[in-house]
Amino acid sequence: MNEVSQTLTLAAMSRDDFVARFGGIFEHSPWIAQRAYARITQENGDTAESLHHLLRDVFRAASDEEKLGVLTAHPDLAGRLALAGELTGDSTKEQASAGLDSLSESELQLFTDLNNRYTAKFRFPFIMAVKGRSKDEILAAFQSRVNNDPETEFATACSQVERIALLRLKDLLP
Repeated sequence: MNEVSQTLTLAAMSRDDFVARFGGIFEHSPWIAQRAYARITQENGDTAESLHHLLRDVFRAASDEEKLGVLTAHPDLAGRLALAGELTGDSTKEQASAGLDSLSESELQLFTDLNNRYTAKFRFPFIMAVKGRSKDEILAAFQSRVNNDPETEFATACSQVERIALLRLKDLLP
């Protein structure tokens, strides 16, 4: 059993406790949890999926500018923050699980080049739910997606942000 369900239901949590616990589910974007808190009811349930639906709906209802803020809050994959050890705990675990913390010099250079090309084109970092993926799968997706048009890639990145949030919630809730 997880910590939240052992102590109280989501509907019984204070706003501050809720935001403290779930404000980082969408990378550095506690405003999503703040807005979702007002929508919690006893009928929502205390599962990862039910909370994800609430958070995801808030994200989807946000303006494109707000969504872009969430996208730009994400770090580059195998980027300078990772190299400097400055990622959030969740991002560190996610990138390490895919082997992005142990790239060869040539792989690191390829990721750096793709990160630079991608960010210059789209104005936000390449975002992919990397948990359970290999570095080769990530690299293939990166090389493919850098050729997308801006509208397609914005939608794809938003979808990946939602997937990351669900995976993070599944680590916290049943």
